[in-house]
Amino acid sequence: MQKKFSKDLPALIGFIALSEAAGIVGSFFTAPSIAGWYATLTKPDIAPPNWIFAPVWTTLFLLMGIAAFLVWRTRKNTRTALGLFGLQLALNVLWSLLFFGLQNPGAALAEITLLWLSIAATMVAFAKFSKPAAWLLVPYIAWVSFAGYLNFLLWSLNS
Repeated sequence: MQKKFSKDLPALIGFIALSEAAGIVGSFFTAPSIAGWYATLTKPDIAPPNWIFAPVWTTLFLLMGIAAFLVWRTRKNTRTALGLFGLQLALNVLWSLLFFGLQNPGAALAEITLLWLSIAATMVAFAKFSKPAAWLLVPYIAWVSFAGYLNFLLWSLNS
């Protein structure tokens, strides 16, 4: 068992790095807008403080990478499941581009619906290979659900 895990360790690190890289790319759009455009928006009372986003997303991307690794590690026909995983990563970055980069909460709101659906589809696909992998995505879909609600409120308050 120990030998097999050490053999798979580079893949685990790779899946985590891939997930965290999506977060880093998204942050290129997010970081410049936090003190500028985002600070000017009227925010609802439920809006969390800005400092919470980086640790939450870092943790979520870590869990996502571990989940993808668990699916990959089954060595079964995981192409569709991992393809969905890649899709939701891309949609995650796209949301950051739309909301923060293009400063378009309306477009981001439409897109976050697609992101949520892709996460749900990824969870269903992952569950076929690894129940723990699917469960590792529960905090992610919960946070994106909250983010979608917050996105809606920000769009409503600032339109």
